[in-house]
Amino acid sequence: MLDQPQVDPDVTESLRIASGVCHVMFAYDAARSIDLDAAERRIHENSERQTLRHKHRAPSYLEYRPPPLRITHSSGPLDISSVSTRSTVDLLLYDFGAVAVTYCITLGGPFDALLSLSEQLYDNVQLLADSRKRIDEVLLRIGNAAAQPQVAPVVEDYVVFHIEALSPPFESRHLRDHYGRQIAQILRAEKRPLSDQEVEDALSATLSYGVDDLVVVDWNAALLVDREGDDIREVLQFANVELLEMRHLDQRLSWALDRSYETLLKRPAGFRRKLGRYGAELRAIGEWQVDNATLFEGVNNALKLLGDQYLARAYRLVSRRFRLDEWDAGILRKLQTLESIYQTVSDQATTRRMEVLEWVIIVLFVVSIGLEVLRLRFP
Repeated sequence: MLDQPQVDPDVTESLRIASGVCHVMFAYDAARSIDLDAAERRIHENSERQTLRHKHRAPSYLEYRPPPLRITHSSGPLDISSVSTRSTVDLLLYDFGAVAVTYCITLGGPFDALLSLSEQLYDNVQLLADSRKRIDEVLLRIGNAAAQPQVAPVVEDYVVFHIEALSPPFESRHLRDHYGRQIAQILRAEKRPLSDQEVEDALSATLSYGVDDLVVVDWNAALLVDREGDDIREVLQFANVELLEMRHLDQRLSWALDRSYETLLKRPAGFRRKLGRYGAELRAIGEWQVDNATLFEGVNNALKLLGDQYLARAYRLVSRRFRLDEWDAGILRKLQTLESIYQTVSDQATTRRMEVLEWVIIVLFVVSIGLEVLRLRFP
């Protein structure tokens, strides 16, 4: 059980956010792939290649491969109940076809006010609709730089409450101890008091680099207390994109397996099928297998953090929270099953062709004997 210290209400109410930004992220799978160089040429204003800034003396070669393309849109702020977004929206385009849309909301005032903001942002229909509209607009702008553009129905949203400074300043362990229940409610967007078990679960993924910074990662939101923290936020954003692609890939593989099973169970019918014409089915299964394996490898190899121990720890923490290893294992099993079906269909095709070839040889042998008999009878 989580042992939460009793806190003086006056002390609780005095904690304020001196400065901070709330980042609301939406991740989409928008295309089979995106040619980032071609997309950059089509978008001349407010575009730059995104790289990670390593504040912990990480080697410079730890970057995205290839770097995604950042596009900043200027637009009017969106009013969400008692708050408004900033007048710019960031879109991040990845070469494997994903696009992340990020809205920013300035934070300030009582720490307790984050709970109300969290409730307003939870499954926010207004931001979801606006983000989808921006995805359609950017696909239209980049044209054929996006291969097979089609926005998948699955979407992943995530909120990062990035607090740059608190008043008064708090050490990370004291903040977690004294405000653990409030942090859990903020991350779960839950106004009613949570049980000890729920609070303990919400605070189970926690990380600190120094005495004055803190990262608490939950399924739908994260609290980041750091004067800088951009590197951690980028890791959180990429993990959210990775989760989206794993969910999308899992759905695609389920569909491909269903179609493959249907192909496997079909009875040969018609003269062409009796001759072993399995080429179309094999090509289809092979394309499904290659497309999904390519996406899986592209997502998993897009970001390398092995040389930065703190960021690597942060990524492992987020991965465990999002259960990315379980998604990976499930996808690998489905890819192996698809490979097994492909091999089975290929074996069936080979067997059928061998049977046809044997019958052809038998027919030719009978015909040759018949011709020889006729030659001998009618010299």
